Amino acid sequence: MSNKGALNAYELADFIGYKNSLLVKEKSILYDGNFTRGCGVAWSNTSACQAEDHGFKSRHPRQIFEGNSIVHKITVFSVLSLSLLALGCGSKEKVYKIAIAVPLTGDIAAMGQGMKRGAELAVEEANASGRFQRKIELRPFDDRADPKEAVNVANQIVSDPSIAAIVGHLNSGCSIPAAQVYAKNNLLMITPAATNPKLTLQQLEPSWKWVKNVFRVNTTDDVQGQFAANYCLQSLKIQSVAIIHDKTPYGQGLAEEFQKEFETKGGGVLSFDGIAIGDKDFKALLTRIKSLNPQTIYFGGIYNEGGLIVKQARELGLKATFVSGDALQTSEYFKVAGSAAEGSYITNVGVPPQKIPEAKSFLEKYSARFPQPDLQPYDHYTYEAAKIALDVLEKAGIQGDSIDKLRMIETMKNLKFNGVLGTTEFDEKGDTKNKAITVYLVKGNNFVPLN
Repeated sequence: MSNKGALNAYELADFIGYKNSLLVKEKSILYDGNFTRGCGVAWSNTSACQAEDHGFKSRHPRQIFEGNSIVHKITVFSVLSLSLLALGCGSKEKVYKIAIAVPLTGDIAAMGQGMKRGAELAVEEANASGRFQRKIELRPFDDRADPKEAVNVANQIVSDPSIAAIVGHLNSGCSIPAAQVYAKNNLLMITPAATNPKLTLQQLEPSWKWVKNVFRVNTTDDVQGQFAANYCLQSLKIQSVAIIHDKTPYGQGLAEEFQKEFETKGGGVLSFDGIAIGDKDFKALLTRIKSLNPQTIYFGGIYNEGGLIVKQARELGLKATFVSGDALQTSEYFKVAGSAAEGSYITNVGVPPQKIPEAKSFLEKYSARFPQPDLQPYDHYTYEAAKIALDVLEKAGIQGDSIDKLRMIETMKNLKFNGVLGTTEFDEKGDTKNKAITVYLVKGNNFVPLN
């Protein structure tokens, strides 16, 4: 949508949520600017009632969208349409909202959709329990695994005062900049998946002028990378490695932690190369790596590129053991890599949910509620993050008709929560004190835990 021009009447009708009720008299609405400048909220994520919440009261049709700096001339609505609008906003049900921001479209949408399912289950359970006087609503936002879009999404989230907390993001590259938006607005952020240490460490920097609002229920790249390096050296007896990463804060950060520990403990890093997300052909790089004859290829990145790398390595006759991190522990990896995935070693944060007694109920409820999709690596982490957000909302957040968001953040600092991840507590940075890592061997399209 451009900033100047003619807006179709049905587009605006769709925006205010009464497309089927409006009596449209003419075919277009003239406007002379970007509506978001007038009300401070995103066009595509704002309902009619939200518009009223931001100061747009039902009045004369030529005045309804007057802002401080822009006048939007409306020429198409009947008095009946405005009456319907006012009636709808007057009867709006009050709810508490939890936002989830993950990639719901794009190359890694399978992981984001799985995380959304985990959060949905937590919210459904909360509503069924009768713990809250108001309905809990999950608001999903698609950050497309893009840092710029993540910041846009964050601004949309903080514009809604009824959102009590944000669960997300998946990618470290999205989480790090978005966290600052949430902090400026005193909004609790709980990530179930972002692993780069900088996400929470930035809160300790002098430049961080806001509340320390960021918490994560998963452990970090420094723990996982070091674990993988030591496993290669001690258990697999590997002395040489070629490292590939995808240049993202997650992938490169994980690879650098692996490299640092591997070299410190006496291993040899023969090469360290970055690729671009979305690349498909790695044979030139792998041909060069083959000439170095490494015992192992270590990859820091996502399953799409990881699957292609191991597949093309095997096609070139490169027999080096393939080792990677948590973003490959998904059935999507098998779809990309095919039979080349066999024999891969994949590390992941935490303990397999099947081995945690408290997680048994979750696994049963998840499979009953979502029988078709496979459990993705962060679904139970997202379920836990949403449960924690709801717990602190119930204990500290609800203050009459308002939400005390600062009190929710303060409560998190001393939280001790028993759930599907075992016992979750947070250190001074906001990181979980649970530092467990598991290594899996791929056998017959299954991830078999080895430790």
